[in-house]
Amino acid sequence: MNRSTTLRRLDALIWVLVYGGLLALVLGLSVGTLGDSSSGWLVAGGALVTALGVLLFIVRARLPAEPEDASRS
Repeated sequence: MNRSTTLRRLDALIWVLVYGGLLALVLGLSVGTLGDSSSGWLVAGGALVTALGVLLFIVRARLPAEPEDASRS
């Protein structure tokens, strides 16, 4: 597996985590108004998954886009 494929998969994973976490967070907040006890778990899980996606987003931003060319040095 080459580097560009790995980076594309990482990008896809990041956005799935961010949007999925936000969806769970909003769903938990909306269910919480109904008085359901599972809303706390949805909010906490959604926040955790979103935070993981943001963390991976920061890690991805620090990765070089193209591998260094070893023949230049």
